[in-house]
Order: sequence, then C-alpha cells, then structure tokens
Amino acid sequence: MKTNNYFLHIILTTLLCFAGTKTYAYDIAVPNSDGVTIYYNYINNGTELELQVTFGSSYDSYRGMINIPSQVTYQGNTTNVTSIGASAFSSSFVTSVTIPNSVTSIGYSAFYGCSGLTSVKIGNGVTSIGDNAFSDCSRLTKVIIHDITAWCGIAFNGFKSNPLFFAHHLYSNDNTEIKDLVIPNSVTSIGHYVFYGCSGLTSITIPNSVTSIGDYAFSSCSGLTSITIPNSVTSIGQGAFSRCNKLLTIISRMTNVCTIPENCFEEYVYNNATLYVPQGTTYKYKAIDYWTKFLTIEEGEPSGVSGDGPEKCETPTITYSNGQLLFNTSTEGATCYYTITDNDVTNGCGDKISLCVTYNVKVYAWKSGYQNSDIATGTLCWIDTNPTTEGIINEVTQISARAVFVQANDGFVSISGLGDSERVAIYQTDGKQVATVKAYNGSASVATNISRGTPVIVKIGEKAVKVVMQ
Repeated sequence: MKTNNYFLHIILTTLLCFAGTKTYAYDIAVPNSDGVTIYYNYINNGTELELQVTFGSSYDSYRGMINIPSQVTYQGNTTNVTSIGASAFSSSFVTSVTIPNSVTSIGYSAFYGCSGLTSVKIGNGVTSIGDNAFSDCSRLTKVIIHDITAWCGIAFNGFKSNPLFFAHHLYSNDNTEIKDLVIPNSVTSIGHYVFYGCSGLTSITIPNSVTSIGDYAFSSCSGLTSITIPNSVTSIGQGAFSRCNKLLTIISRMTNVCTIPENCFEEYVYNNATLYVPQGTTYKYKAIDYWTKFLTIEEGEPSGVSGDGPEKCETPTITYSNGQLLFNTSTEGATCYYTITDNDVTNGCGDKISLCVTYNVKVYAWKSGYQNSDIATGTLCWIDTNPTTEGIINEVTQISARAVFVQANDGFVSISGLGDSERVAIYQTDGKQVATVKAYNGSASVATNISRGTPVIVKIGEKAVKVVMQ
C-alpha cells in the first residue's frame, strides 16, 4: 500500500509540473512588414525557417491578408523562410496569401479548410505542394503559380508558364470557372485527382510532353465533352475519365497504344462516344484492353482539328531598374514588342493642370511559328519626393522626383522602386480603401478582390496613381 502511494505521489508531482508550463509549437514569433505576427520553427540545423501553426491551431492566430516575408531577422540573425509547414494555416481566417520566392515547399493540408481564402500568389521558388494543401477552400477562385515543379501530385517539370490560374484540387469546391484547359508543354505527368470535379471544364488539350495521366485525374468533370490524348502518353490510370458522361469526342494520337483500366471511361462513353485514332491503327485499338470496348472507332481526326496548333509565346515580365524598362520572356529567341503612351500629353483650357509624368506600358512576345503571347501591362511614373520644392527657376523646371513602377494584374497590385518600409494604400475610385501594405526590399505586392477592367488608385506618400486592373 505504501508503494502504491509513493508512485501516485510521483505521478501527481509530474502532472503539476507540466500544468505550470505552456508548450509552444514554434521557435520564434516575428511580425511581418504589415505588423502581423507569424510563427516559425528553425529547420535544417537552424539555417532555415519553416512557417508554423501556433500553439493549439492557426484558428487562434492567422486572419486577413498575409504577406509571408522571404527573410526574418531575430535577435540580430537573418534567416531565409523556405517552407510552410503542415496545417500551418489550416482552418484559419486568412483571406489572401502571398508566398515569396524563398519558399520551396508547402506542406500537406497547409491551407486546409480556409473557407475565407479567395486568392493565393505562389512565388517561383516553390517545388512541391503537399496533398490537400488547398482542400476545402470553398471560396478560393484564384491561384497564381510561377515555375512550379510539383502541384499536388502533378510533375510540372520545368514549368515556365505565364501565371496559370487554377481552382483545382479543391475537392469540395472549383464552382470552378475553368472551361477550356490547355496544359503547358513542359508538363510531363498529370497526377492523381488533380482536376477531379472540375464541372465547368468542357475540353482539354494535353501536350506531347505528357507521358502519364494519374488515377481519377479528370474524374467527375461532368461538363467535359472532348479530350485529346497525345502520342507521348504511355500510361492512363484508374478512373481517369470516369463520371464524364458528356464525353463524346476522344482523340487519341497514340501509335504505341497503352492499355487502360476498364473504369477509365463510363459505359455510356464506351457505347456512345467516337474514338478517333491515327491512320492505320484501328486494329491496335481493337486488340488492346479496354479500347476495344468503344463501339465507334474512326481513323483520322474530326473536321477542323489538325495537330496541337502552334505553341504560344510566354508572356513577358516587366521590370524597371536604373532608368531602364526591362522586358523578358522565357520563350527562347522571342522578341518583345512594346507600346508606351504618355498620360500627360493633353489638350485643354484653364489656368491650372497637375502633371505626374506617367507612362502606360504594354508589351507582348513574338516568335516566328508561335502564337503571340498575352499582353503584359504596367504603369511607370515619377512622383515628387518633396512637393514643396516644385517650381521653375531660370525657366527650367526643378522637381526632385523618383520613379516607381506599378502593375495591377489578376487581382494583385505590385509596386517597385519604393523605399524600405514605405507604405502603399490601394483605393477604389469611390475613395474606399481596399488594402494597405509596407514595402520590403524596395517593392510591395498586395492581393485584392478587384475585378479586371476596374480602375484603382495607388497612393504612395502624398501622390496617387490611377491604374486599371488587367
């Protein structure tokens, strides 16, 4: 009896010790440039930082617009932020997130259940995104992705597409607005469940770079009516096109025909769709499981379809540095063509006019044999560093000014040429402020819900620049 009491005393003492101690799921907590506290763990022997959930859950901490910094300085030491941990933002109240180029991985379920999340901008350093990273984000309609090599199971090897908008891998959502999908020709494989349930998708063109299509990759795309499978494909997974009952045109360009599982297509599709195959290959398809189940097989392609069509040039990027506008496209050998207009060239009457020295910039990429790229736009303007010094001395205008470059594309407003920690505010034309952000390393980027074609006012210090969301 004495022995039992002794062990009970030890257990109670241990529990009381823990009761007075609070355990944290992070190593450090540091505010970002907007004053939002973000929590991190040191990884890779303390050389890098991973963004973490706080003690308990991210439900208690993260909310609103979150701009993740690329570096964090803590107690005199500066460390790169390279990872977003598993469930870091899960079920939090975030509405938009900007992920910097320094981040290389996004953990599984990182944004799971963020029902208020509407937009995510992912930097060009990301190489992997974990399973269910954006699952159950019911309002997420915009994901901007640069140079990704893996997206929830898709191997986007060497992906160099212009920012690509996906509302996929949201198993419970994507009311997706995607209708026609052209996958970039750098993609080598399409992973499991990637476009599962994209009911608005009506047609898909898969490039010759793709060699495999994963399990249920396009399953439950109930609006899908046609699919083109390139000659490069060597494997198609279970149920890849299951529950696609409107699929009535299947163009297969495979000459070395791979087998498919029986549930690759629905029985209705096998019985009612037309399978188009290369000339002289019908006998192959009729001999290989389960292509042989198609009741209608024709050689050639439907009227008006011939090949994959010309590749499109990549949309140029625009930067401003040392008095020069710089245009760059990842399409090798392409030429950039630009148009620059001056807003201050004007006619009128009266005794007063305000000048801002503003130029609107438009640029596209061209290459022989390619489609022209989409047009990139931006606004270059000079703003007064000290308006009180403006004036005319000896018939020469003396104005101290500096250049800033503003881009308003796809819901994001980006500004370069700023001073460190300089604050920028975004307004609607009715005067309502929609966002504010501080500059970091001379630039700032902020997500908005403003639709294309809508003008916005970007206020930098005392100067305001009007731009149109592209």
